[in-house]
Amino acid sequence: MGHTFAEKVLMKKGALTDVSVGQIVIVKPDHLLTHDNTSAIVSKVEEDLNKYGIISKSLSIIAIDHTVPAVDEKTASGHKKIRDFVKTYQIENFFDVGEGVCHQIVVEKGFAAPGKLILGSDSHTCMYGALNCFATGIDRTEAAVLLLTGETWLKVPSSIKIVVKGKFNTYSTGKDFVLKIIGDIGADGANYKAVEYDGEIKNISIDDRFTIANMGIEMGAKIAVFPCDEITEEYLKGKLKDNEFEPIWADENASYEKVINYNLDEIEPMVARPHTVDNTAKVKDVEGKEINQALLGTCTNGRLNDFRLAAKILKGKKISKNVRLLLLPASKSILEEGLKDGTLNSLIDAGGILLPPGCGPCLGAHQGLLAEGEVCVSSSNRNFKGRMGSKNAEVYLASPLTVVASALTGKITDPREVL
Repeated sequence: MGHTFAEKVLMKKGALTDVSVGQIVIVKPDHLLTHDNTSAIVSKVEEDLNKYGIISKSLSIIAIDHTVPAVDEKTASGHKKIRDFVKTYQIENFFDVGEGVCHQIVVEKGFAAPGKLILGSDSHTCMYGALNCFATGIDRTEAAVLLLTGETWLKVPSSIKIVVKGKFNTYSTGKDFVLKIIGDIGADGANYKAVEYDGEIKNISIDDRFTIANMGIEMGAKIAVFPCDEITEEYLKGKLKDNEFEPIWADENASYEKVINYNLDEIEPMVARPHTVDNTAKVKDVEGKEINQALLGTCTNGRLNDFRLAAKILKGKKISKNVRLLLLPASKSILEEGLKDGTLNSLIDAGGILLPPGCGPCLGAHQGLLAEGEVCVSSSNRNFKGRMGSKNAEVYLASPLTVVASALTGKITDPREVL
């Protein structure tokens, strides 16, 4: 019997000739990602750090991105503690306030490459699966131990294969597709499983792959991964330091828990209604819900192409006077390019409010929080009760097209009505 992607990576990283589902494997990841929570993580092992130091200066990737700029003295103190840690232990891969969301930094800066194993103290670390990585979230205690030892354990997951054919229509995106999947299988439908995307993936852009992989955790997946192909290699050109990588993919005779087929031609604009990501519906079935805020950006849909899609809808137009449109680029480079080519300028002209690259409003940490009774349509990845402010506010998740179409009309709107 052949092996799945997850089995192959864990065999390689564990120096084993075979593994089975449920087996515990000791691994040494290529990188460990942490962000604003680094200060809490190092506090867990401060005594050991003082005594033994860290295992590697290059293992860690640290970004300050969740609450930027600092919103209060407590936040500022946490940021200072991280900078002191970086300086004391000469951490090589540090990205301070303004560089962007940690997940976008990892892929932009060439840390994620096919066949690598990356662990992060953030559940959306699974985004790097778009680049053929075994990438998954871990908790803070595990991250603290990794700083000291450089190794941890992982359990071999069972796998689900999602096979696609066809291609998206002009009104549908990877966000609509992944919301459709989550709605179909449920928020726990892939708990601690590896989700492999296969089939006619040549029709899925790298940006859509990032979005789809990013939201793997919203169906409970341990990892969500795509094979390495020409699209992957094109994206990686000039990003990797040595331009060398070792793609890994499943054997044809690998064993799967289930295989699910989707036709991308049939994907329609989707939303996730409050207060769970699997509470999905077609946009046309919830049209007319008045909104107060629209959020375009985050690590899920804050890439340049997302803003360009939005700009096509809003060019020469003004958003509803009753809506606040927040623009949240995923990184400094996206911000710079979006200003350079005029994309962000046109969105600002339409009434958008440009925020610094980071996470802020996505998790209700900073800027753009919702008051009681307010409604937001967002391109982010979660809509839990109280996620973006008041527990009595509502968040609808949608694609960039649906977000800006709704900002334009002041109510949840199918993008086909304005395209």
